[in-house]
Amino acid sequence: MSRETNLGYFFAGSVERFPQKVAVIDLYGGVERNVTYAELDERADRVAGLLQTRGVKAGERVGMIVGNRVEFLEIFFGAMRAGAIPVAINTRLARDTLKFILEDAECVAAFVEPEAHPDAMAVSASVPNRISLDDYSRERDKSPRLAGPPDLPENAQAFQPYTSGSTGVPKGAIMTHAGMLWYVQYNQRYWPTRPEDRGLIALPLFHKNAMRGTVKPMLYAGGSFVLMPGYEPKGYLEALAKYKCSYSRGVAAVFTMFLQHRDELAKLDLSSLRSFTIGSAVVTHELMDEVERAIPGVRVGESYGLTEGGSPFREPLDGLAVPRGSPGVQAPEYQVRLVGPDGEERDDEGELWLKSPYNCLGYHKRPDVTRDKLVDGWLRTGDVFRRDAQGFYYFKSRVDDMFSCGGENIYPKEVEDLLFRHPAVANAVVAPVPHSVKGYVPAALVVLKRGAAATAEEIKTYCLNEGPKYAHPRFVEIIGERDMPLNGAGKIDRNLARAKLATLAESRRL
Repeated sequence: MSRETNLGYFFAGSVERFPQKVAVIDLYGGVERNVTYAELDERADRVAGLLQTRGVKAGERVGMIVGNRVEFLEIFFGAMRAGAIPVAINTRLARDTLKFILEDAECVAAFVEPEAHPDAMAVSASVPNRISLDDYSRERDKSPRLAGPPDLPENAQAFQPYTSGSTGVPKGAIMTHAGMLWYVQYNQRYWPTRPEDRGLIALPLFHKNAMRGTVKPMLYAGGSFVLMPGYEPKGYLEALAKYKCSYSRGVAAVFTMFLQHRDELAKLDLSSLRSFTIGSAVVTHELMDEVERAIPGVRVGESYGLTEGGSPFREPLDGLAVPRGSPGVQAPEYQVRLVGPDGEERDDEGELWLKSPYNCLGYHKRPDVTRDKLVDGWLRTGDVFRRDAQGFYYFKSRVDDMFSCGGENIYPKEVEDLLFRHPAVANAVVAPVPHSVKGYVPAALVVLKRGAAATAEEIKTYCLNEGPKYAHPRFVEIIGERDMPLNGAGKIDRNLARAKLATLAESRRL
């Protein structure tokens, strides 16, 4: 395998063109650290050398319990240069889940940041080669630079992300060097990033939103990005202004939360900012409109993508405007199907199946899941989409999210869209809760906008008047901004929301 076919070297062209240009501005620990392309390249080589010195072989897996800091990138891409398979783990997972992933992946080495998780050192104690981030820089710097990547099979695995496990234990997806390099080049071919562009990352690096949406496009094109250790609304806005960022992306909660700081927005110079992308979860057109009103001149788009399959929908290449509520039309070089419950392909609505070189090869040690999710090269997403006459796609629900309420089928997203139209609502999540007569009924956790006032009964009445009566939330709980249940990637955790609503509804004898 050459450098050109190893994902660990994907930014080699930028190293050649811009060796002394700052690639990453790292804000970890409250101290700004600027890392040039040449420095990032050398550090990745030395990580590869460190792993080879420790006896790690090509094809073996290397765990990562590391937070948002430039060392994450050095380790992630450096491991791939050595032919090893990095396993970047969500640092917000429970102890037992961390341990499960390290054992399921059969990690022979692990890079562990003690501060990233209170149990990080304990759960990784049995890994043969454990390198603490407390000792990492010394170990890295005394290691030799890797001369070149080892020979790997044509469709070799590059890295192994674990799904969130919302429907069971997390599953390790087998992502290839070839598929990931195809996607990096494909993005630049159709939606090019410029060397003068600067992104801002505040979401976890282990998540596709940050890595696929900002890290890879920016480094491949010779751009730069600011890396925050975590998301905090005021600090996020200040970083956008201070570092003259042109672009940022995040989940809906990022934007919902910073909209509560309008006074801060008014003080900042955001003239360099051109666009935001909101994705990785349900996005309402009301939120997108509100962000554009709050920061005039900034364009807000919606994205849809999967860890295992990339982003099959994009804005049309002919410049046709994307309607609110849609992530776009079928992207070039992707194949897309909508499949009904009967297994037949449909034109209007159904479960999304997709095919492209990006698709994962399967799931580590899970042949049952691989057989179910991958059919003749098609990835079954489990997401229901609608397609309109112009070819735009609209997310409706997860296949297993729909529930029956007194014989009427309800998608939580439809009720959430209705709630977001209420002038006092900043954020909301809907889930079914048991009901003695209807079987299940919609219930909602609602966050109000700062300075707004509304009661639960007023919100229920609004939904009754403005939407189908069978779909109005029978129970509404108004909660604080920080009480919304989120997972490690910053998305609403629907399992936690459903459990919380079920407990609350039961206590109210719904």
